[in-house]
Amino acid sequence: MTEIKAPNSFSAAERPWIFLAGSIEMGVAEMWQERVVALLSFQPGTILNPRRDDWDSSWEQSIQNMRFREQVEWELLAMEECDKLLMYFSPGTKSPITLLELGLFAHDPKLVVCCPQGYWRKGNVDMVCRHYGVKQVETLEELIPMRYVPTGGEMPDGTLKSVTYWE
Repeated sequence: MTEIKAPNSFSAAERPWIFLAGSIEMGVAEMWQERVVALLSFQPGTILNPRRDDWDSSWEQSIQNMRFREQVEWELLAMEECDKLLMYFSPGTKSPITLLELGLFAHDPKLVVCCPQGYWRKGNVDMVCRHYGVKQVETLEELIPMRYVPTGGEMPDGTLKSVTYWE
């Protein structure tokens, strides 16, 4: 998969589009997006990653701040337009924006949530997912929306070649 980070355009990118919603708290949240990108690296499609390389935490979080606004608008559009919305709550974080996004997209069948033990509001996340019928998985690896069917041979890294079926 190709990875596109905010705020770059993704309108002409190869489908399916997978949006990585979840914990980004700089210096606190694990770099889980890198793990997902690596797991999907040989698959067709595009990963929409909101973890921006040039993010500056000193930016005022105001609708008048053009860089902040650009980021939030990119994320909202990407979540609305994506084919699969993967949401990860990293243990040890608060992730209030992720909680907001869960509320916004709890009715959307493309949402899949992973909220491991250790996330401070796991009970609330579990209840919202249960109430709205949101698919939940236990591990980050289970969050990947595919199954592999080996086709024989090996990739350059030694893994088996496969065909991916999106579910």
